Amino acid sequence: FCMTGKQGFQGNLTSGEIVNQIFSIPENELITNLVYMGMGEPLDNLTEVLKSIEILTSNYGLGMSPGRITVSTIGLIPAMNEFLEKSACHLAVSMHSPFEDERRKLMPIESVYPLNKVIETLKQHKFNKQQRISFEYIMFKDVNDTPRHVNELARLLNGLKCRINLIRFHEIPGTPLKSSEEHVIAEFKDKLNKKGIITTIRASRGQDIYAACGLLSTKEMVKKTIVSG
Repeated sequence: FCMTGKQGFQGNLTSGEIVNQIFSIPENELITNLVYMGMGEPLDNLTEVLKSIEILTSNYGLGMSPGRITVSTIGLIPAMNEFLEKSACHLAVSMHSPFEDERRKLMPIESVYPLNKVIETLKQHKFNKQQRISFEYIMFKDVNDTPRHVNELARLLNGLKCRINLIRFHEIPGTPLKSSEEHVIAEFKDKLNKKGIITTIRASRGQDIYAACGLLSTKEMVKKTIVSG
């Protein structure tokens, strides 16, 4: 369901290349928050990610607060444990379904590191006061947007201080998946909040230039997907 992932593995960035992405922005002095997400799995490149975070947060570097930085993961438990031990930055876990069978279809990593084990690991970790855990949840019409999903999310996350970010699905060629309707997303959010789980709807940006969530790709890749689909 992610156009970005269809490009395949191209290589890992060095810490210098990661930091240079900030300096390449003309208005970089106006940046207030950073996220390691959008292309690839940051924890598959943990050594360089941690080096770059040190540069970004240290006094000899940019001096940013770790509380302004979020690193995403699909749930690589060993690397996730190391990240939590060595970093004070926020962690965002890609969830997309609380049910094992559904999540496995959307995310094959479920067969290796099941979501319930990921959550169990997070519940055992002692977080500092500023560190925050969030779960990314793309809303698919008639797939993961029902009251049954709300109830299971509340059960799974009971006892874990976290938040859920609901994300509109940006449709791509070659997939039957559709985005949940706006009123369904809003109701889903309200039901989770009523169950005590802080839930927000992420604002969608960049869709017009194929830069929104799940769309980051080259025009050539989009054309190939349309032709092959």
